[in-house]
Amino acid sequence: MKHYEIPNQNLWTGRVSNKWLYLHEKVHFTPLNEIPKAQKKSIALLGYACDEGVRRNQGRVGAVTGPDVIKSSFGKMPNHLGSNVKLHDVGSIVCSEGDMESAQKALSNAVTDLLKKKHFPIVLGGGHDMAYGHYLGVKNYLDAKKEGQTIGIINFDAHFDLRKNTEQNNSGTPFYQIAKDCEKEGIDFNYLCLGIRKDANDRNLFQTAKDLDVIYVMNETFQAPLVEEINTWINAFAKNVDHIYVTIDLDGFSSAYAPGVSAASPMGFSPYMVLECLKTIIGSGKLISLDIAEMNPKFDIDGQTAKLAASLVHHVAHSVSGS
Repeated sequence: MKHYEIPNQNLWTGRVSNKWLYLHEKVHFTPLNEIPKAQKKSIALLGYACDEGVRRNQGRVGAVTGPDVIKSSFGKMPNHLGSNVKLHDVGSIVCSEGDMESAQKALSNAVTDLLKKKHFPIVLGGGHDMAYGHYLGVKNYLDAKKEGQTIGIINFDAHFDLRKNTEQNNSGTPFYQIAKDCEKEGIDFNYLCLGIRKDANDRNLFQTAKDLDVIYVMNETFQAPLVEEINTWINAFAKNVDHIYVTIDLDGFSSAYAPGVSAASPMGFSPYMVLECLKTIIGSGKLISLDIAEMNPKFDIDGQTAKLAASLVHHVAHSVSGS
């Protein structure tokens, strides 16, 4: 496959216990074309090694190596997954010769295949343009079932990523592209953004969000004292859809927690808020897939951002598998 690389076992190192105490001892290295249908609960980690969309969006490039450092950090963490839970590294989608659109299509196909084979996909990026390919993968899987099931998107982010793609697609356009696809098909665009900042979105983006009936929570509201109210809003959103696709943009966090991103700011939210909301989303029983975007090792400090991303993966993997 032109836009695919098999799992790199050298990324997975750490303490050796010989008792599966650490995740690098638990993981299976399984190329996409060899992934079997899951007989038990299964988590599949898929990289999206592409920052072409960030480059097109005039951001700081470097997220192309994001998936590898997240996997490396995750592998060193303790394994609390049940013995009945499988963990697969299925490699990475790559962007060849700047062809981001083909990389997105390859991502879409991979997500669809993983869902068909009953694995829970966690996609690691990479630019936030991954969201368009990831969403299409979920949608294609559900459309094939011909049950008319709806998708709700929850985005933890400082940015709407609703820029119009009149010139070219990039890391700032994925949810506008999804909205336009929904419009063509005559289906609802269900999009909830948590952590939006006024200093990170221009007036046109707020107007686009209004025109598309986007539900959003401003960052000054996305704070610990209001967590119960925010979770009430999440529950209300979840009730109106059949499945939830979650995307976490690391640049939504304060740079105190996530300096290694494409667009860092000290004004972002805290890990506590995301973890509390994830508990509610996972508790709904509707989470179908998740990704983490904009990990940029080039600007990380002491691996802080990689550790944050890996801890989020750790939380989600253990929660969705009931471990």
